[in-house]
Amino acid sequence: MVDAVNGDKLSRIRDPHVAPLNELVATWRRDHAMVPWFDPDDGGVRARLLILMESPAPRTMRAGGSGFCSGDNPDPSNRLLSSLRGTHGPPRSDCLKWNIVPWAVLDDAGGARSPSALELAEGGAMLHDVLSRATDVEVVLTLGRPALAGYMGYLTAEPGRRLLPVVAAPHPSQRNARGRDDAVRRIETAFTAVSTHLRAHSRQTASSHRDDRNRP
Repeated sequence: MVDAVNGDKLSRIRDPHVAPLNELVATWRRDHAMVPWFDPDDGGVRARLLILMESPAPRTMRAGGSGFCSGDNPDPSNRLLSSLRGTHGPPRSDCLKWNIVPWAVLDDAGGARSPSALELAEGGAMLHDVLSRATDVEVVLTLGRPALAGYMGYLTAEPGRRLLPVVAAPHPSQRNARGRDDAVRRIETAFTAVSTHLRAHSRQTASSHRDDRNRP
């Protein structure tokens, strides 16, 4: 059963800012049924920050799950991440949330497992399609070691891929319970750094446009 919030999101997956990305998802679902939709409440192709995590939680794509890669998903990791971004990070309209392996990675019992090197490589190729459409992305925030390793693998898999500043922080999951305070602090610091960078870049761009208009 789709609840009202996710039903509303589902009605907007073809909105202009997410349509090019969700067209990719529709294609990928032919081979990977457990790929979630991009959230229309995020920035879509207009986003300036890519928030890259590991892989979707299996429950996201099961009956009763949201079916979206979304900070609104009702699990502890997403609740924490959304809270920290709301306090320290750029506005949601500047953000695009995704996973380096965009389908739920399952073990033989149907539970979550860590992605393999082959899965990270396949996910990296799919990420290339995402960034080919989300061309306004200026910074990548990776959360967790698999996301960082997968992104770096994507970056060096082929020559000519666009170099972007990368900020790495821990995954906001219960797996980090022993170092919870440190993990939260590092995610806060990462969001603050990204926000500062994007604000500075916006000022530089505005100044450059003014200079261009003032030239004879």
